[in-house]
Amino acid sequence: MASIKKDDESGINQYYHNKTTVIQEARVFNETPISPRKCRALLAQIVYLLYVGESFGTQEATTLFFGVTKLFQHKDSALRQAVYLAIKELATTAEDVIMVTSSIMKDMQPNSEVIYRPNAIRALCRIIDPSMAQGVERFFKAAIVDRNPSIASAALVSSYHLYPAAKDVVKRWANEVQEAVNAKSSSAFFGGNMGPGSYLGFGSSQQQNNVHQSIPSTSYITQYHALGLLYLIRQQDRMAVTKMIQQLGGGKSGAGTSLKNAMALCMLIRYAAKVMDEDPNVQKQMFELLEGWLRHKSDMVNIEAARVICETKNVTAQQLIRPISVLQLCLSSPKSTLKFAAIRTLAALALTHPGSVATCNVEMEHLISDSNRSIATYAITTLLKTGTEASVDRLMKQISGFMSEISDEFKVIVVDAIRSLCLKFPAKQATMLTFLSGVLRDEGGYDFKRAVVEAIFDMIKFISECKEQALSHLCEFIEDCEFTKLSVRILHLLGIEGPKTLQPAKFIRYIYNRVVLENAIVRAAAVSSLAKFGVNVVDVSMQKSIRVLLNRCLEDVDDEVRDRAALYLRVLDSQPLAQTYVKEESVFSLSALEANLVSYVKDPSASEKPFSFESVPKISREQAAKENARPSTLDTIAAPSTSRSAVATPPPRTAAETRSAYAQQLAEVPELASYGPVLNSSAKPAQLTESETEYQVSCVKHIFKEHVVFQFHVSNTMPDTVLEQVSVIMQPQAESGLTEDFIIPIPSLTQSTSPGVVYVSFTRDSPEEYAVASFQCVLKFISKEVDPTSGEPEEDGYEDEYQLEEIELASGGDYIIPSYASFSSEWDRLRGGASATETFALSAMESIKAACDSIIEILNMEALGGTETPTSASVHTLQLSGLIIGGGGKVLVRCRMTYSSSAGVTLELNVRAENPEVCNLVVAAIGG
Repeated sequence: MASIKKDDESGINQYYHNKTTVIQEARVFNETPISPRKCRALLAQIVYLLYVGESFGTQEATTLFFGVTKLFQHKDSALRQAVYLAIKELATTAEDVIMVTSSIMKDMQPNSEVIYRPNAIRALCRIIDPSMAQGVERFFKAAIVDRNPSIASAALVSSYHLYPAAKDVVKRWANEVQEAVNAKSSSAFFGGNMGPGSYLGFGSSQQQNNVHQSIPSTSYITQYHALGLLYLIRQQDRMAVTKMIQQLGGGKSGAGTSLKNAMALCMLIRYAAKVMDEDPNVQKQMFELLEGWLRHKSDMVNIEAARVICETKNVTAQQLIRPISVLQLCLSSPKSTLKFAAIRTLAALALTHPGSVATCNVEMEHLISDSNRSIATYAITTLLKTGTEASVDRLMKQISGFMSEISDEFKVIVVDAIRSLCLKFPAKQATMLTFLSGVLRDEGGYDFKRAVVEAIFDMIKFISECKEQALSHLCEFIEDCEFTKLSVRILHLLGIEGPKTLQPAKFIRYIYNRVVLENAIVRAAAVSSLAKFGVNVVDVSMQKSIRVLLNRCLEDVDDEVRDRAALYLRVLDSQPLAQTYVKEESVFSLSALEANLVSYVKDPSASEKPFSFESVPKISREQAAKENARPSTLDTIAAPSTSRSAVATPPPRTAAETRSAYAQQLAEVPELASYGPVLNSSAKPAQLTESETEYQVSCVKHIFKEHVVFQFHVSNTMPDTVLEQVSVIMQPQAESGLTEDFIIPIPSLTQSTSPGVVYVSFTRDSPEEYAVASFQCVLKFISKEVDPTSGEPEEDGYEDEYQLEEIELASGGDYIIPSYASFSSEWDRLRGGASATETFALSAMESIKAACDSIIEILNMEALGGTETPTSASVHTLQLSGLIIGGGGKVLVRCRMTYSSSAGVTLELNVRAENPEVCNLVVAAIGG
């Protein structure tokens, strides 16, 4: 009793011993007789240190490991189980752990005590080498089908962890795993070696009679573990997985399933969702199974099936009726977990199907007053997405009541819901702007304040009626804003939108206050904002006042602020400078600028003349912002979802980034080193074969100053064949203006080394002209079979060839790079330059939209001012801008189109450029 009291007084502090103390106390493992209580305490300390992140060196871990193994012979069941736990954790660090295999195997025998077998199986999985997996196969197979669920589960989970290292061996256990999945019942959870002195066999230090006491298991957890392993074994065989789901699904009603464990059914539902996503052909069968599981007696299964149906791609409103009714019932459940799961799924669904979710509005309104504020938050944000304009005022009042009670994370969700509601019901902008300005003054972190500012930014952008009021609220916010990033963004917006308001002068005071009171970063942003007012406001007295303020900034302690003030004072005195540095709507594409600079630096001959910006394409400021901006919180936070489609994926490369990547590949080819910089590369590879063929070929065209290089990506999809001396023979049409230089073939191509690259180079006979040609292409190679025994290709092969699709060197897209421009000013500037006008009858076009898409694709030019989207079905004007590679200058195209059902689209093409040949190039691209 005294020792127990002493332990109670010390409490959990006994586990906080450091590593050195534990290693020193390890001598208790060598004492005679062994004290089970001391050893258990020390083992608990070792495991605790490992769990909190403490690491033992290899020598220390090895010493402890073999010290622990000396306790194998002791009869105390609790000590033996602690030994297995410590061995399992130390095995990854210690050396020579394989030496204890025989001791562990003794406890794995079918006639050994039941309480030790699960622990022995788990430890053995960590101990054995992958090459030994075959030796223990018999034991694992027997354990997997054992009637005791603790033994079967231990074997299944251990097999799951063993699978990556010994796939071939574990795959042979599929029949036993299938049997474990289909097990009708389990007779015992723990059994054997239990007597009056122990609880489930723990804590007894005396040897007891081998009495087997059955404790029926109602959890069927073995099925959950077995299903996970069975899927792991079959995951590469889609047909086998589909068959497994159909067999275990239980038919349309779901009642015939052999799975009794709810977690196993939930996992099966997720497998069905994955199969539906990958193979649309089985979507109908899987959907029937999912609808059957909606009637399962387990709430967990119902929720999971409903969630998967709601997240299915292209799901219809009719298909959503039953899952939404299931979720609607869960909203009225007394269980908070069910209500949270249901409302979270409905919140995500409301983004795409608000009409379907609206049927639950009554239940969701009751949840607004729920004591769980997370549920209340989701309820009110979902109502904001599904409600009508008449309910907005009432919902806004309810939101104001509990904003102070929820965390910043949920405040962001509420704000983003209001942000989308502003655009849905512009007439209610006053109510929502008042709410947003109110929460902007509340306490909160950066993410919350950023979400509110983003919402107000969107209102300024899309709802012109509230612009001036919203700017005033932002001005008040920056008076007491602790976040530099937000202050800079607001000052930037004020500089853009402020001069356009009726009373721009009232914003000057707020901006100049930042120059006086803030840090250097904010002061520099304020100077830029003041300059934009000076340039864009026509009031002479205001321009004079701004000059005075900027002159004061010349004495600032920070050099960045002084430099900006000096620059903008000079800009205010020169209209051309103001047009370039303040009013210019376009910026250089940074990825294209970087690629051109890299080519300039690497080209020795280029240093003789200065770098030219004429060949660098421009993009609009909005495009630049999109490239640099992170995903909006509206897209990432407002719709929490575990959907497979919601997994974050990297954004696709821009055309400039793609060209830069190709330039790096070409720079590594010695034969192309003398060609100079790449002027243009295809934005998309042209597919020259069908996707189902045994040989797959695509082509990318690279235009140099005096050469054209074709880069062929060749894939061999046949595992038992090797292709050698792979090349592409190209035959240009007559008088193409191109002469073949050489072909760089692929020496050897297998399925594992695919795709390989073949380069074919041509010289442009007249570099100043824009060569246009079509090429017939043939893939030539030597085919050799692979010896299945040795894995090496046979010595003898045969020559073969494969006909490819034709390739065209087009007059439009291959010589033009998209580039942004202010169309009206550039069109007027090119009035005195080269021009061309032609009329075309596009009778095959079914609409003006189709004609716009086709023209943009053919010419590879930038559509300006949103003209790529027609506003009328009968009349439209498309405006395009681009740069001609090789210093050909700018080219602008105006396409006036009319549509009638009888004649199709009639196109009047107007081209203006700096070079007459460019006009002919564009006209030929459309006419050809």
